[in-house]
Amino acid sequence: MSSSPLPGAVHVPLPVPTHPNTEYDRVLAHFTSSDYVLPDVDPAKGALMEEERMWLSYECILRYIRATKHDVPESIKRLEGTLKWRRDFGIYTTITTEHVEPEALTGKEFLFGYDTRGRPALYMCPSRQNTEESPRQIHFVVWMLERATDLMGPGVETLALMIDYADKAKNPSLSTARQVLNILQTHYPERLGAALIAHLPWLIHTFYKLITPFIDPVTRTKMIFNPVKDDSGLWRSAEAMDRGEDTTKAGEPDAKVFELDQLASDGWSGSQMFVYAHNVYWPALVSMCEERRTDMIRVWRELGGVVGIKEWDVKVGLRDGQAPDADA
Repeated sequence: MSSSPLPGAVHVPLPVPTHPNTEYDRVLAHFTSSDYVLPDVDPAKGALMEEERMWLSYECILRYIRATKHDVPESIKRLEGTLKWRRDFGIYTTITTEHVEPEALTGKEFLFGYDTRGRPALYMCPSRQNTEESPRQIHFVVWMLERATDLMGPGVETLALMIDYADKAKNPSLSTARQVLNILQTHYPERLGAALIAHLPWLIHTFYKLITPFIDPVTRTKMIFNPVKDDSGLWRSAEAMDRGEDTTKAGEPDAKVFELDQLASDGWSGSQMFVYAHNVYWPALVSMCEERRTDMIRVWRELGGVVGIKEWDVKVGLRDGQAPDADA
């Protein structure tokens, strides 16, 4: 039985994205201006913190440009909105490991392995809910999203969300679901690669119909209800499995989302016999992410420690043990 957070999966290195220079460079110039301060905050706190400059990576800027359909003023507005939200929501202060740990005791959310695209898999098990609805529940979701991004390899920018409604799972309230959706869509754009929702009972299917109007069209294309498994893996649909080939449209998850040896056994019938043991899993995950984050900050500083550094370069540098040539 394995209780390690991430069993020996190999990241799939994807190419560094390109950009139309006029859009990216205009956004970059805005945030790298010598007199730049974050608007509508205390002027004494208007300068970007180191964590914020690192967050404003090359790929991050491109994600917001894509999410706003290449509208540069809107991209800047959205980026600044997220920068302020990250401060106000407590990403750097309130949402600590100690703060969210009570939410993690039963393993209702855990990171385990990677899918066929090298995306970290974030499992959610609503039947293991152990606390009443509160801001801390949402803090925990955000904390896990942040850890998923820590564990993405070079060229991987998205995650696979795995929600299992088996065992009489309790559904969150509509208001909580809308709040989480808003956070995902507004402050983590272009971060969802696939959302697999299994064992969906009729009542909860009705709930999803209620929240569908609040889900943007791009996110809807990533949602897979009751994916299909056979001896070779977990498929987007029975049609995709029967064809045995990828007929995926642009932006949709691959036909085969997981190989069986990438998938947890409990609830998903994979071959990884993972059992959540909090006293083993939690310290291992926390230690792994803290060490990885510390090393990424070191590499980012070696690359210049400024806005616009590539996540690719930071993560390749982390993988190779030294910062690559930023001009390469």
